[in-house]
Amino acid sequence: MTKQNSDSSKKKNPGLQLIAGGTAGFVESSICHPLDTIKTRMQLRRQQSTLNAVRARSSLMEPGMRPFSSFAEPKLNVLKASVESKIPHARAQAITATLGPFGTAKRIVKREGFFSLYKGLTAVYCGIIPKMAIRFLTFEQYRETLQSMVGSPKNGSEYSVSVNLTAGLASGLTEAIVIVTPAEVCKIRMQSQYNSLMDPAQLARRKYTNVIQTAITITREEGIGALYKGIVPTMLRQGCNQAVNFTTYNIFKKKVLEIQNKKDLDHWQSLLLGGISGGFGPLINNPLDVVKTRMQKQVIRPGKQTKYTGIFQAIGLIYKEEGVLALWKGLTPRLMRIMPGQAITFMTYEALSSSLIRRGYFNS
Repeated sequence: MTKQNSDSSKKKNPGLQLIAGGTAGFVESSICHPLDTIKTRMQLRRQQSTLNAVRARSSLMEPGMRPFSSFAEPKLNVLKASVESKIPHARAQAITATLGPFGTAKRIVKREGFFSLYKGLTAVYCGIIPKMAIRFLTFEQYRETLQSMVGSPKNGSEYSVSVNLTAGLASGLTEAIVIVTPAEVCKIRMQSQYNSLMDPAQLARRKYTNVIQTAITITREEGIGALYKGIVPTMLRQGCNQAVNFTTYNIFKKKVLEIQNKKDLDHWQSLLLGGISGGFGPLINNPLDVVKTRMQKQVIRPGKQTKYTGIFQAIGLIYKEEGVLALWKGLTPRLMRIMPGQAITFMTYEALSSSLIRRGYFNS
């Protein structure tokens, strides 16, 4: 970056924030979307303990189906052998995979094809490009406004931690309301479809085909409010994420610049610091992300009560049925998705901003 960028970085042109932020979102989603699909599938998978509970209830009618009983295993083996003998291809079609991210990815690719990892990408594009544009624009604008309210920075070029934290929180809440919630409802509906992209028959029968068709279908069948299911946990998640993300990034950036006695970060430094700062939010708010995913997956039917009705009810029910660790489902792929995603986002934003300013565009 150039000195000109450093001097003008305090108050960037809103047009620059929109273009650089939107471009950063496009690049980041194009690279990292498969990890988001894996995360969503892991969060929607029910724990084996829940299935065992169902089998236990069934055992009241069929003693031989009691799990873990000494006499149940032979009967289950006989039943399994009987099914496999009548359906020769049943064993061949069975796909074993661990519950981890790599096993989940393997199972998706095996069952549905490689490009199934990119399900919902159109919804992501429609969401993340304006989301990132709104995120960086509102963060910069909120930060300028808040700093003017509390007084000028000490050295004229820095923002206080409290200002960065509050501006990040407000930015996250804004993006959640304006774009993130409806885009993620569409994305999750598309990602949760277990159709194979390798089977033309299944492909033709899929309910959700693209983001526009998905939004129209949801609105027609469930009402416009269905696009805003899970808005409260989404707001809490996005607000927490951006508050932590922007604050830690700017703290790290300040420290590195002080140590190196420089005015600007190198691009690889923006990449590294962006990735590190992106990991803090998910460690704190993963239960909110699980609840959000479960609520947005639900289909609203007239006269029927949905299983998950609110944040605390959902958290309690998931804990009761699946255990506390279920609230941290998808954390590994979420970190694998968010950390490189934030690294790419910050590097792209900083690099494009620097390049556009250096070329004489958007000079304040």
